[in-house]
Amino acid sequence: MKKWEDRVKKVEQLAQSFQKNPLATSYKPRLWPCQPSSVWKLFPRQIMAINHAKSCKEAVHVFALEKEKALLGQRMYLVTSYSELWHYYRTYPESLMHCYEVIPEGAVCKLYFDLEFHKPSNFDADGKRMVSLLIQFVCAKLKETYGVVCSVQDVLNLDSSTEDKFSRHLIFNLPNAAFKDNIHIGRFIHHILEPIQTKGCKTLGPKNSGLQTDDQLMHLTQTCEVPQTKKRKLEDEDLSFLLVKNKDGEDCLFVDLGVYTKNRNFRLYKSSKMGKNAAFTVADDNEFTPKTEKGVSVEEGIFLASLVCNISFTGQRILTVSQETNNNKTARSLQGSVPDKACLLSGYLSSPHQELDQFVLTLVQKDGIQGTIRRWSYFASEQLLVFDIANYRWCENVARFHKSNNILIVVDLKEEVWYQKCHDPDCRNFRSSSYPLPREICLSYLMELDEEDQMYLMDDSGNIELSRAPTKRLSQSQSASVLPGETPADNWGNSQDDRDYLESLDAFEQNKELSDQLLLKCMDDYDSQ
Repeated sequence: MKKWEDRVKKVEQLAQSFQKNPLATSYKPRLWPCQPSSVWKLFPRQIMAINHAKSCKEAVHVFALEKEKALLGQRMYLVTSYSELWHYYRTYPESLMHCYEVIPEGAVCKLYFDLEFHKPSNFDADGKRMVSLLIQFVCAKLKETYGVVCSVQDVLNLDSSTEDKFSRHLIFNLPNAAFKDNIHIGRFIHHILEPIQTKGCKTLGPKNSGLQTDDQLMHLTQTCEVPQTKKRKLEDEDLSFLLVKNKDGEDCLFVDLGVYTKNRNFRLYKSSKMGKNAAFTVADDNEFTPKTEKGVSVEEGIFLASLVCNISFTGQRILTVSQETNNNKTARSLQGSVPDKACLLSGYLSSPHQELDQFVLTLVQKDGIQGTIRRWSYFASEQLLVFDIANYRWCENVARFHKSNNILIVVDLKEEVWYQKCHDPDCRNFRSSSYPLPREICLSYLMELDEEDQMYLMDDSGNIELSRAPTKRLSQSQSASVLPGETPADNWGNSQDDRDYLESLDAFEQNKELSDQLLLKCMDDYDSQ
């Protein structure tokens, strides 16, 4: 009997030893089985986060976070997926309560508005009525200019008003249409609101226009598709409802025209500004209902619909602002602000990745044919850079040149490959084989992180603190932080791991009372389960 008790005691001691020093890290399930590996990394600088997001194979995005007790205006930048953010956004509302979506430069995005006015200075203003009239006006202009049909049911209406301030965000979830980037959105809004800006309002000049520098005046592309004869004159519109007073009693616009700049930080649904307690919630006059997939709650559907860059490449029509608009001073000033011709590709500005532009040109300029890049579009949600090609019609599907329809070159920045698609109706669903990009122009190869910048960590309680790690260069897998609740795995071959492994192995081998036959029987029983 004593022999059996000793054996049980040894087995218990071994179990405790293996539990204390496991041979492998504990298994951490993903949010959903079909998802790729989780990504959750924090950076002190926006450019570092953007570069890291571009180098990831997963579908990740950049968000800006404000931290309590940090310096005013100081932000850190998070790289993660939409689903991952939503999971922890609900779990740690205090740590992530000041969160902003970073709208990347050149990214295809939804039409969005930031609306506000000072209530004490506009005691007779009816904010809800003003929002309703603006939505009707913008929907009419979208149909008039692009032929896009939408209504208030397509507009997510978010509210963060306080006693002193009326504040709304509008996000237009247009059916199968989106703008080339937020610079084009700014031009569109600036154009349709021009009549109200030309009525002698001193505060409606360049300061609030959102179109201040050559850097912000980018990407002139296709013309509007609706004939001029179908357009109404802008001067016929009554836009007086958009005029409000600021705190100083001066005239200003209900629409903030300064939120259409590159890498803009746009506050998220359920987030508030630092030092404020007014998070964006669904407005009581909202008529938008999200179309959710299976397993996605209505609340998560609203969150996804509120993300300006959450747009898929498939089936999207890209809306742009005309370079030539009759009797439009804004358009004329834009034409005069175009950078020198060295930056132009077939009359249009180059993409944010000029190395890719030059590579694509080598694909369509050969055998005596001078193909050009007609325009480009960047889909941040899928990290796809789509080049619309002119004067080069070779199609891999038919193994010849099309007579009239041009082709598309699609560059997948995540997979670092390119492939060809086609405008021809017979090739509508065709996609060529994928070909690797040259190594020297791949983002993962070009990306370098700052050696001396500090990193942030988020613990399993949602607290975000500076990493105490030394400031030497870290590997990509160690560079920023780990997922909440996850302990960073030590490097393979670490001496402490080796000692733990040998100690456990020696303890097992010294147990002479476990015969080989018994071990084989246990393995057979395990395999048969």
